Amino acid sequence: MRIPDGVRRTVNVVLCLAAVVAVGWSGREIWLVWDGRRQIDAACAGLVPAGRVLALSEAGGTITHRALDEDSFDPDTGIAHDCEIFSTEAGERAGTDTGIRWFFTARMGVLPADRPQVADSSHENLLDLLGGTTYPPQPLGGGIAGRVTGSSVTVQLPCEEGKAGDRPVRALWARAELNTRGGSRAGGRDRAVLAETAVLTANNLADRLGCADRLPDAPDDVPAPPAGPVPAARAEGTCAWYGKSGLADRSPYPDEVLESRTDDRVWDEHCGLVLGFGRADAVYYDEADEAGEDGEDGEHRRVNSPDTPGEWFVSLHTYAGPVAEDLRLTATDDGEPVEPATPGKAGRSATDPVWWASSVCDGRPQIHTMTLARGYAELVEPRTEALFRAYVDDVTTRRGCTDVVLPDHSTFRADRDQA
Repeated sequence: MRIPDGVRRTVNVVLCLAAVVAVGWSGREIWLVWDGRRQIDAACAGLVPAGRVLALSEAGGTITHRALDEDSFDPDTGIAHDCEIFSTEAGERAGTDTGIRWFFTARMGVLPADRPQVADSSHENLLDLLGGTTYPPQPLGGGIAGRVTGSSVTVQLPCEEGKAGDRPVRALWARAELNTRGGSRAGGRDRAVLAETAVLTANNLADRLGCADRLPDAPDDVPAPPAGPVPAARAEGTCAWYGKSGLADRSPYPDEVLESRTDDRVWDEHCGLVLGFGRADAVYYDEADEAGEDGEDGEHRRVNSPDTPGEWFVSLHTYAGPVAEDLRLTATDDGEPVEPATPGKAGRSATDPVWWASSVCDGRPQIHTMTLARGYAELVEPRTEALFRAYVDDVTTRRGCTDVVLPDHSTFRADRDQA
């Protein structure tokens, strides 16, 4: 059948217009991708793989970044401490007034760090204060020293030969974080992208600093961190020793745990012991009754009962490598004395309920710490010595450590201040 010339011309015009629109649309998309890469490279000193960031679920539309000031850069290397990336697609999904949203952060640095690691504070809370789900960090696996949270992946890489300016470097680290809405966990695909981003960033930083080692490819499957806390009887990772000890069945000890899978590569391995509301209330009233009838001379005159989940806890950490070599028991302000947790020694903070032990594992120094929640410590401090020793024994046995040094018995005495 012959198509009339008029119809044919109309069809051709329509097809041409569609082609022009398609070319224009694809051209805009190409420009957005190019500009997005340019924005990410500018924000992150060319160290963060822009293509991986653009593969995150919250990326899309127009990409922008936060302009950095002088304090945002390491003075020895000129490398940004962190970079923050925004997108209009994330803004549209969140319904922001500005039409954009901060959706991604990359952080990186070297060890030893300018600011040392500080042990958990006795005033912290191990659970989400707003009632959200808590996701204890998990090891990344895949032969990589890495930690996975609900929305981030952090990796560490040895760098014995590197230099940051004139300063020698022992190791470096990189973190990729998706700013999820409402504190939710990142999806499986996003976790895989974050892991790849962190690994590539660390390797790029290793190139920049002259490090000899490189991390292997990130694992394709990064399991979601499980929610916590869980009953101590179900502990099977870093708190498995506690579940087997039987202490969780008895007051005044915690009845729940926040734990991770065990992995000797992790520079900060954690076991959190938490008192649920029922156990915490029982401990508070039982210990107050024991201290003195009607509270005339008892601890409960000085200690408030817990009113938020996880307010009473025992937090146990094992730090390894360069982190263990520069660890502080408490944060300090200008003029306050520094309290280091020194490898080869053990003891207690002079001001806070924080103890440390030390050991050597695979030739690396390790520091093991225990922090008690402030009010809880007032009531049970003397009874936590055996708990800390059991934790240190489990970690050092599992890791094949030697030269174990434990705090003296006197550091757990309730009357030590008067001793």
